[in-house]
Amino acid sequence: MPKEKLAVVAVGGNALITSSEHKSLPDQRLASREAMQHVVAMIEAGWTVVITHGNGPQVGFLLRRAELAHDELPEIPLDVCGADTQGATGYLFASELNTEFHHRGLAKQCVALVTQTVVDRDDPAFGAPSKPIGSFMSEAEAAARRDRDGWDVVEDAGRGWRRVVASPQPQRIVELEAIRFLTDQGFIVVAAGGGGIPVAETEDGQVVGVEAVIDKDLSSAVLARELDAEVLLISTAVEAVAVDFGTPNQRWLGEITVAEARQYLEQGQFGKGSMEPKVAAAVQYVEGGGTRAIITDPPNMVRALEGETGTTIIAG
Repeated sequence: MPKEKLAVVAVGGNALITSSEHKSLPDQRLASREAMQHVVAMIEAGWTVVITHGNGPQVGFLLRRAELAHDELPEIPLDVCGADTQGATGYLFASELNTEFHHRGLAKQCVALVTQTVVDRDDPAFGAPSKPIGSFMSEAEAAARRDRDGWDVVEDAGRGWRRVVASPQPQRIVELEAIRFLTDQGFIVVAAGGGGIPVAETEDGQVVGVEAVIDKDLSSAVLARELDAEVLLISTAVEAVAVDFGTPNQRWLGEITVAEARQYLEQGQFGKGSMEPKVAAAVQYVEGGGTRAIITDPPNMVRALEGETGTTIIAG
């Protein structure tokens, strides 16, 4: 498959949790099935695809289970939480894709790869942890965990106290060459789940896990750039990106340049916890030499690739 037909598709972790009433593993499998149907449509259109995914809700569930079992079992380090959720979500995606390939008579196979992402130990994010994880706590419990375990804790919008960890910039994907080999052979790959397991390199060349959370869209941008993918496609809950969202002046964006996207970012047009990191990752990918980045919802991925909908960011 020519490299120009390679796309990295980033699927949000919330895509598998459709509501507070539908968050069980059977519910997540059904949501995986629906999301992967749209990926299969891309593959039928001639694309080789690397699928990345978020894992925020899944890590939250895992941490909560560990909290409930803390009297009997040791707690789970954050890097291992990332590995566990990568394996579980990768299994769901690969299972649903391979089943669909069989039903459609497609000579394709999906493999899920547990993936590490290198970060810099000197990244300023480690000096200013900001990413909330885990359950809400009382102030007294938060203070106890801070003193006993060295956690950084913050009060979260009047809802209680939470642990916060660093969200450093991804530097490179450890398993890049394995992913490249698999895609060159025509495999569909699930990789860099949750942004990848955050690891840092020691002076003697070892790679060790760190307590951090990496933005999955930024890691997807790094992966897409390193693979020379033609497209970074970021899946979200809306068909396209809007400016002046929710106002009478709301306007949907079609094709825009990096310069225009940067201007909108500087204006604060996008939600910090929602659309802003997606647009920032798209800009980073295109500025790094990528051809185009697309932001759209799963049902419109093929149409967006054909320029019929979605928001496309190009150089300029």
